[in-house]
Amino acid sequence: MTTDTTDAIIIGTGVIGTAVAYELCKIGMRTLSVDRNTQIGHGSTAGSCAIIRMHYSTREGTAFAWEGYHYWRDWQEYLALPADEPLAEFKECGCPVMKTEANDFLANHIEHSKALAILHDSWDASVITERLPIYSLQSFAPAKRRDDAAFGEPNGNELTGGVFWPHAGYVTDPALSSQNLAAAARQHGASFRLGCTVAEILIKSGRVQGVRLLDGSEIHAPIVVNVAGPGSVYVNEMAGVTEEVTISTRPLRQEVVHIPSPENFDFETKGTIVSDNDIGLYCRPEHGNHILIGSEDPECDPHFWVDSDVTYDRDFSDQWNTQAMRYAQRVPDLGIGSRKRGVVDLYDASTDWIPIYDKSSVDGFYMACGTSGNQYKNAPIAGKAMAALIDYCEGGSDHDDSPLTFTLPYIDQPLDLSFFSRKRPVNQASSFSVLG
Repeated sequence: MTTDTTDAIIIGTGVIGTAVAYELCKIGMRTLSVDRNTQIGHGSTAGSCAIIRMHYSTREGTAFAWEGYHYWRDWQEYLALPADEPLAEFKECGCPVMKTEANDFLANHIEHSKALAILHDSWDASVITERLPIYSLQSFAPAKRRDDAAFGEPNGNELTGGVFWPHAGYVTDPALSSQNLAAAARQHGASFRLGCTVAEILIKSGRVQGVRLLDGSEIHAPIVVNVAGPGSVYVNEMAGVTEEVTISTRPLRQEVVHIPSPENFDFETKGTIVSDNDIGLYCRPEHGNHILIGSEDPECDPHFWVDSDVTYDRDFSDQWNTQAMRYAQRVPDLGIGSRKRGVVDLYDASTDWIPIYDKSSVDGFYMACGTSGNQYKNAPIAGKAMAALIDYCEGGSDHDDSPLTFTLPYIDQPLDLSFFSRKRPVNQASSFSVLG
């Protein structure tokens, strides 16, 4: 069998994996990315809702997302690809978040946005219904499942308003965004090997040596970066680093609903992203005047953890019906047909829904894990942070003892990267949901 050598092996070619490759190449490393999929970006990234927002539960998460927005805004400039290269499109439609008692009427989010100079506006009920005339503002909290006897019954109150972040939006083709990053990385010498599965992490004397693939061939490198998405926990098991963490990751099955907008409203061009804690859902416009609807993980929605990121049920379940009908509480004219459309895919979810961007106890083995559900938007800055962290550790510094403080370039804010440590305490400030 053949043996190749490179400076760094990156496991995964999703949006964060390709961003890591791009940023490592820009600091002078030769990278080789491997993925069992045969096309770049065709793992969990392809199923991403690709929402770009900047409202997070923690100050650090908010800063990271606000920094991340700027790369999507300046996508062509960031990638420096030829003018004729097809690029993923960022649609900056804005995002209102409904104020509810359960989210403390967004007090923390408003505070974080003010501290970081993130533009946001207060919307009262009249503004919401002016911008989204198909919406009813009856309150149904707490969110319920379809088999609950009280499902669909208003609680007698109405939503009084929300907060609107005008710079929020979404990327129309998330897989293409990964391919854009890979193309940019190739301009700096990156290589990609697709359709191959990592079978073993090679380690000698506490130092990573590379990987062995399922076909028996080996790739040797002093650095391996685990960006395997829902498969990240299995790669960490291969490296023997799952026992050292306080934050673990697991693949979580999720369903997203695609449903036509009511005929009397062009949601694709006039709609926005909406985060609606009252019914436990978020939505965004989707091509063809459809509405994409996902769960915000309210208490009533069970978590479907899976034992394999390969063999899991890809069919829609009653969760599809529950999400569609909960959204119909907000949009009474919504037509729910018999044909189910949408996405069934996996999140790579961490214990507190905050990612791990970190080193490990095996020298040269790094992790960018637990990122699914709320980190797509952060891919470019996650790539920069991982490149800085790898450079810091490979230069002889111990990130565990002396954590790296990384300055977010666009917003000029320092960020202690131990916030994303594998050994951190569970962050009680998190939403413990897809909202981060």
